[in-house]
Amino acid sequence: MFTQKHFDKAYENAKVIDFDDSSKFIFFSDCHRGDNTFADDFANNRNTYFHALKQYYKGGFTYCELGDGNELWENTQFKTVFEAHKNIFLLLKQFYDDNRLYLIYGNHDMVYSDPKVVKKDYDTWLDPNLGEKVLFMPGLAYHESIILKHKNTGQKIFIAHGHQADWWNYIFWKWSRFMVRVVWRPLQVVGISDPTSPAKNNTELIKVERRTKKWIANKNNQFTITGHTHRPRFPEPGDLAYFNDGSCVHPRSITGIEIENGAITLIKWNLDTTEEGFLHVVRSVLEGPKKLIDYKTS
Repeated sequence: MFTQKHFDKAYENAKVIDFDDSSKFIFFSDCHRGDNTFADDFANNRNTYFHALKQYYKGGFTYCELGDGNELWENTQFKTVFEAHKNIFLLLKQFYDDNRLYLIYGNHDMVYSDPKVVKKDYDTWLDPNLGEKVLFMPGLAYHESIILKHKNTGQKIFIAHGHQADWWNYIFWKWSRFMVRVVWRPLQVVGISDPTSPAKNNTELIKVERRTKKWIANKNNQFTITGHTHRPRFPEPGDLAYFNDGSCVHPRSITGIEIENGAITLIKWNLDTTEEGFLHVVRSVLEGPKKLIDYKTS
């Protein structure tokens, strides 16, 4: 009942974006950009992520971030995160300037459900070359959800973080944030994980996925892409159309979902070595591509 109610609300209030087979999207989620210290899960993959995002920018993709982009449970100030990963935020600004940036909030950056907080963090920044504040991403909007609507077929793709199926982290996110800051962040040092996180607790993960799949089934197999659990999902046509882009904090790799030429693909970016022993970042296909139109409502 809880999941049905909150997914329904997100679906009804979603920002609708028209697209067609010439449109190109890259979906990443759960970056958890932190302060570049031992507790920053994103730090190990920051160079891989930055390289991948540069390729997508050059390739004309629109970037959609499906929540938990900034780690604002462990970090009390956005400024700390910005300074730690400034090159990434400057790249995101390039997407923004080209009208190719859509951001969704998750439970770890739920504060962005308040436009005043978004304005405070993103409207201006202190330009070190000028020594004064200048416009950065004025008017930037965060959304709870987005619907991509195909101009020709009318097919709708529902996109959300996915914490709508996780009642504890949706309703009591402030309490979870407090526990992370006071208890779990210090315990990360000795390898103890937060048991309330579905990404680190298989029992919770399975519950969240089961609730999400039930909502999709009740919605006539609504094509849905989420994050939150950090576990990639890519169904075959004819199966329940529940996709998950994974996360950007996997050990030594990041995963995401691409939409291009009317097809969907699950991809991975990771560091690898050449025969000469040089490190380089490589993209590989995990699943797909599959035609979007093959995922039909029931």
